[in-house]
Amino acid sequence: MTDLAQHRAAFAAQIAARAGTDDPAILHAFAAVPREAFCGPGPWTVFGAAGSGTVTDPAGLYRDVLVALRLGAGLNNGEPSLHALCLAAARPRPGERVVQVGAGGGYYTAILAELVGPAGRVDAYEIEPGLAAAARSALSAYGQVGVHARSGAREPLPQADLVTVAAGATAPLPVWLDALDPGGRLLVPLTADRGGGMLLATRPEADSAPWPARFLSPVSFVPCTGARRPEEAARLGLAFRDRDWRAVRRLHRGGTPGPKAFVAGEGWWLG
Repeated sequence: MTDLAQHRAAFAAQIAARAGTDDPAILHAFAAVPREAFCGPGPWTVFGAAGSGTVTDPAGLYRDVLVALRLGAGLNNGEPSLHALCLAAARPRPGERVVQVGAGGGYYTAILAELVGPAGRVDAYEIEPGLAAAARSALSAYGQVGVHARSGAREPLPQADLVTVAAGATAPLPVWLDALDPGGRLLVPLTADRGGGMLLATRPEADSAPWPARFLSPVSFVPCTGARRPEEAARLGLAFRDRDWRAVRRLHRGGTPGPKAFVAGEGWWLG
């Protein structure tokens, strides 16, 4: 192996261990994709538990750190162990169709493409034109990927087995829920200001049934344009402050929130 390939293999093992997964598909995907190809030209600014720093050698990107994509705007290539944890829980499989909202520079788009394979499909949406163009170029080797330079928080979206959102929303939007076929999964960070939790919800066979759902981890994300309402953000803030997010088990669409509701929004609630 080349030096960078060795770094990627060690990196994949490290973040999988931090995410609590031994899924060989996750390990393969993170070992295969060159992170430096999706983070713009170096040197790179990184943020981790030890604070921020500058990296000039691509090998320095193979750590569990954020990499700045647009420093002034707070846009970054997110924490690998969080993404590994979420993908291990959502289990994208070969041949599946994925909608990714917030592609950034395309790194996690490439990870998704590795997971669904050439028979699958990834439709990636990025609202920032420069990032969308960079992602499209960097992802040109993946024939199963399409990059769309527009919001992924509005229609139309293709039908999918997985919808994954990489910016903080105040609700699981109907456009995301409706895009999923039965058995399809939604990964979305529900955030009050920037902080909140990563929700995983699965569409049931019957439209009237509640969706199995749970929070995977506390998270902090930049806001998702078109997916935020101030009143829902306020309710989420109170819920995460006063209630146990670990107890959430169901996402309901419509109906009257029960007495044990974690939070209720417009046309949805978590129980």
